Amino acid sequence: MYDIIIIGGGIVGLATALQLKEQRPQLKVLVLEKEKRVAEHQTGHNSGVIHSGLYYKPGSLKATNCIRGYRMLLDFCDREGIHYDLCGKIVVATRPEEVPILNGLHERGLQNGLVENRKITLEEMREIEPHVRGLEGIWVPYTGIIDYKAVSEKYAKRIRELGGEIRLGEKVVQVHATDGRSQISTEKGGEYKAKLIINCAGLYSDKVAQLTQEDSMKVRIIPFRGEYYKLKAEKEHLVKNLIYPVPDPNFPFLGVHFTRMIEGGVEAGPNAVLAFRREGYGKLDIDFKEFIETLAWPGFRKVAAKYWQTGLGEMYRSFSKAAFTKALQELIPEIQAEDLEPGGAGVRAQACDYDGGLLDDFAILESTTAINVINAPSPAATSSLSIGQTVSERALARL
Repeated sequence: MYDIIIIGGGIVGLATALQLKEQRPQLKVLVLEKEKRVAEHQTGHNSGVIHSGLYYKPGSLKATNCIRGYRMLLDFCDREGIHYDLCGKIVVATRPEEVPILNGLHERGLQNGLVENRKITLEEMREIEPHVRGLEGIWVPYTGIIDYKAVSEKYAKRIRELGGEIRLGEKVVQVHATDGRSQISTEKGGEYKAKLIINCAGLYSDKVAQLTQEDSMKVRIIPFRGEYYKLKAEKEHLVKNLIYPVPDPNFPFLGVHFTRMIEGGVEAGPNAVLAFRREGYGKLDIDFKEFIETLAWPGFRKVAAKYWQTGLGEMYRSFSKAAFTKALQELIPEIQAEDLEPGGAGVRAQACDYDGGLLDDFAILESTTAINVINAPSPAATSSLSIGQTVSERALARL
């Protein structure tokens, strides 16, 4: 019998296990992960940005956990010798209608405590990024780059050192609750009992929540694939660090941007296209059952009706390198299609409610036997230790 079993060995699940063991060392804590390594999906496919908290509504779970988690992450990396680089980024308004949104972002950043952010002119932007085009910008010195897989592997190492267990290759298929306790069955025949389950299953968090909830779930995960190009080595000089556009305030994605990576190289992207399977990293990856489930969800159909033009544009960019290049040229006009080579892709778990709302904030739902982290997209990696603390405090209060 375990005190707590965490389902999901991504960065949030591992951070939660670590916080539990640090706060209550005597607890019996087990992490179950379906893959053969930790951090194989959302954590291992993101662009490695340390987010500052610029974009998030003051007082929201995203804002509070990102800002607290930012400092916790840097402190952890300093203690454990994990390399990171606080290189800063610029957010660029390229059209007059984007300037008021940029001003609003700047004010939001100040409200979130980012007092070193500052508005900059095109001339000042070009001192930072000589090849950028735009009208005005924000300099965000807090932003950095890191390898979140390396962070996750260090979390896992510390969990084991503190006496926690991590079992890999254990895909959860059933959860049976009796007398306030849960029995978990895995695909390869494992049987585990727990006083409390914490669901950090990412792209499958709604599926796992359905196993633990007495009532029907009112939220579904909709998978959006983000595809990247990389700048060819001879063109990497066009980007010094990170360059972002002003985001569409009505769409929960940040738009294509440029990111210098901690291991070297520069990524350009991502777009945001509907994935045809939850772990569909290729354009033609499809799981018909999962795809039909997405189409059948009433909330998704309402999202599609609202954003169909944006969605078609993203899909067009997915298959048209010229269109992708044109979007990047908004920020750096010198970029040409021949400067880009295929990069990686990630899939974002975006929670969507029954009424067609794309959840903008982190969401944690509780049942009698489980705590379900049901929506934890970006900046979850930056926020991981803070989310882990938030969840662990709820768990310990119940034990």
